[in-house]
Amino acid sequence: MSPAPLTIAIGGDHAGLPLKATLQEALAAAGHAVVDFGTNASASVDYPDFAHQVCAAVEAGKATFGVLVCGTGIGMQIAANRHAGIRATVLHGTTEARLTRAHNDANVACFGARTTGPEVALDALAAFLGTEFEGGRHQRRLDKINLPA
Repeated sequence: MSPAPLTIAIGGDHAGLPLKATLQEALAAAGHAVVDFGTNASASVDYPDFAHQVCAAVEAGKATFGVLVCGTGIGMQIAANRHAGIRATVLHGTTEARLTRAHNDANVACFGARTTGPEVALDALAAFLGTEFEGGRHQRRLDKINLPA
């Protein structure tokens, strides 16, 4: 995980609950402060509710990064990217994790509990949190993504 303690907002739906718990435990064990937005039960829930709460915390500066987990990660990513200050990505491995941080300054990592095993997700999250944004030419490209209000 990241060498310095961070505040991480985490959320997931019922499908993501087991993987969310695994990631949350690893973050806490690494010394990070984890703000849990749920769900913490197996009853069916709507993933956008959790995506919006996590993203609001990141946008407000209450968390440095967000972590979202659902069945595939795709729904969470779509909901998260509706927020102007969020750059969310679905991660399937460490290469994506490093590149999305280095080149895209992603601030929310999304995982699919049905598509990515816990070991791979843990490695990807560690790479995500441990990689700095490179800036430079990548900042110019990010500036072009943000549309004027």
